[in-house]
Amino acid sequence: MYTNSLLKAAAFFLLLFAMGPVAIAQPTASQTILKQQALTGLQAGYDKYKKTALQIWGYAELGYKETQSSALLQQQLKDNGFVVEAGVAGIPTAFVATYGSGKPVIGILAEYDALPGLAQEAVPEKKSIAGQKGGHGCGHHLFGVASVAAGIEIKKLIEQRQFKGTIKVFGCPAEEGGSGKVYMVRAGLFRDVDAAIHWHPDNLNEVTMTSALANKSAKFRFRGLSAHASMAPEKGRSSLDAVEAMNYMVNMMREHIPQETRIHYVITDGGKAPNVIPDYAEVYYYVRHPKRSEVVAIFDRVVKAAEGAATGTETRMEYEVIGGTHDLLLNRTLAEVMQQNLEQIGGFTYSPEEEAFARKIQSTFTYTVPDVKSVSNILPLKAQPNAGGGSTDVGDVSYVVPTVGLSAATWAPGTPAHSWQAVACGGTEIGTKGMLLAAKTMALTAIDLYTSPAIISKAAEELRRNIGDYQYQALLGNRPPALNYRD
Repeated sequence: MYTNSLLKAAAFFLLLFAMGPVAIAQPTASQTILKQQALTGLQAGYDKYKKTALQIWGYAELGYKETQSSALLQQQLKDNGFVVEAGVAGIPTAFVATYGSGKPVIGILAEYDALPGLAQEAVPEKKSIAGQKGGHGCGHHLFGVASVAAGIEIKKLIEQRQFKGTIKVFGCPAEEGGSGKVYMVRAGLFRDVDAAIHWHPDNLNEVTMTSALANKSAKFRFRGLSAHASMAPEKGRSSLDAVEAMNYMVNMMREHIPQETRIHYVITDGGKAPNVIPDYAEVYYYVRHPKRSEVVAIFDRVVKAAEGAATGTETRMEYEVIGGTHDLLLNRTLAEVMQQNLEQIGGFTYSPEEEAFARKIQSTFTYTVPDVKSVSNILPLKAQPNAGGGSTDVGDVSYVVPTVGLSAATWAPGTPAHSWQAVACGGTEIGTKGMLLAAKTMALTAIDLYTSPAIISKAAEELRRNIGDYQYQALLGNRPPALNYRD
């Protein structure tokens, strides 16, 4: 029989549950000791991890071509006792590194692809590197190393029998438009994972509670007839005309689609000489929207524009879906755990030399930027479900596994991603200091998950509520990995 006090206590906790998530409990003495051990290990390995990150920064390998970068990370994991399966999901540079056995299984995501056209020296003025195809304008050289470092610290604790379970580091290529993780999800590589942890380089420190846009991309290829553009234009059928007609129709379509939509394109092949009517042309399109269903519907309309352009110019059209990613599902349960760990670690400061470098970087921008000292700040946890402007294949992982991530300040405050300024910062300790903060936060969050099984159960239930009746299907269909999409 319940006493009156028990009934009151039950009512109190029901009220707290109705009001929202309950604050995460303070770490136990045992958790505190484990976390301090991980922090000490990561700090001790900083110089080694910094060297690895700068090596990958120098490789600057594009999506699905990250041979050296992937091999370097795999070797570090092998040297630390992981069993590495390479070439997973039909992707030569993808891998899964595993240590331990049994539940829970915690996955840490690692990326390492660079962006085309952003070769830049590690100096605070624009200075390209001759002969280099790309640069790490999104900081994935830091991403991969921090994730490997965190995984190694967790492995040490499992090896010492501080807790039971399995740690998996997922080597994820071609995040930049190649949808590498989508193929890995589709191949069932996350089927036994209980929670996934990730991070991303940025210009501030915060736990991710902002969703990402769903995205579908394709290359549209038109084939016509060549002829002399001046002597016999009537005998030609211009594939470039078809591309331009398609682009014109899509641009008119912008008035008649939801305002949150983003459509962008680049003509990747428009012919070779003005006096030769092009018999081949190609245009590369991205379609984005906060909802995956809208992306699919709008993409289908873009296809119709391409078909109309081909009909009107008497050319032939075919298209190849290159990538497709889901929006990012947010998991408040895991985010609160990570927020507590991020706040425990705190931000960092620049040396006088780094501060001067950062100010020079900031002077290249035409907009107001935060103070360089803001890298010491940790932003409060704030949910912004539909505020994201970018896309990520982490979204697909978040539909099959409870997923949590953070951003760490690896660039001078105010620096945008995909810029030469981001590449420059990433080649210095401005970048690697943020990398270490991310590694520490991920390792501490993983420790909480291994030692508090109730968190994983709650996160799994939240994921089930968020998904509802939806059955996951890759937006890119059944196509094999687009290993040459950067060619």
